[in-house]
Amino acid sequence: MEDTSNKARARRRPRAQNAPPAGEAMFLGANKKGSASEVVRRKLREDIISLKLVPGTLINENRLTEQFGVSRTPVREAIQRLAEEKLVEVVPKSGTYVGRIPLSSLPEAIIARSALEAAMVRRAAQVATGSQITTLKALLEQQQEAQIASDRNAFHYADDLFHTHITRIAGYPGIWELILQVRVQIDRYRRLTLPQEGRMQRVVEEHAAIIAGIEQGNADLAAQNMTNHLMQLRIDLETFHDLRPEYFIHDLDLKNLDPTPN
Repeated sequence: MEDTSNKARARRRPRAQNAPPAGEAMFLGANKKGSASEVVRRKLREDIISLKLVPGTLINENRLTEQFGVSRTPVREAIQRLAEEKLVEVVPKSGTYVGRIPLSSLPEAIIARSALEAAMVRRAAQVATGSQITTLKALLEQQQEAQIASDRNAFHYADDLFHTHITRIAGYPGIWELILQVRVQIDRYRRLTLPQEGRMQRVVEEHAAIIAGIEQGNADLAAQNMTNHLMQLRIDLETFHDLRPEYFIHDLDLKNLDPTPN
């Protein structure tokens, strides 16, 4: 006899419990309505931010035209847009390479993201419903499972969903668009932090504290916990720069950087 209770539970599971899209075919299928250059841009951008393509990697235009089945024009358009985001670097008479992370862009970007997300979570604490908080807890559970499995890709995916859901609760999609703009380089840097021993567990604990503030309806506590969570990236900047110096553009003196500005 078919176990209908299990099927019902599966239907009730939040979308966050599903695995992230895997493989280029699924990616292309999800974006088939976009222009050819947009499809190429999104895939390259995803691979760069996830560090599947590490800083300094040569980007071969001919290979991309074969991979995506397009002409050189959309490939070059995609590369131009990525260059504007400083995700790739076009070197005349040499080639196109995955750009290194500019150190100078990170401190301000972290401060900006922290301020914007603190405003988001403050609002979320004021308006969150019980079902919305339940979804946040499910996302936290998903992160815990990824942390136990040492699955950094799944962990990062659940982390993004966690912050995105807080945005949905707050009802400020325009602010989220600003956050997405400032966090481009942060996301690459954040990927470097996950292999650190105990790092993923600390993130889980920080997210749990954020949920606690929201669940209590305590806007000040939720905002402070979000700030503490995101500003940790700024505090740790020198540590991870020293671990992988080849990933960064050394255009900032970290020794003189105040790690915890007001």
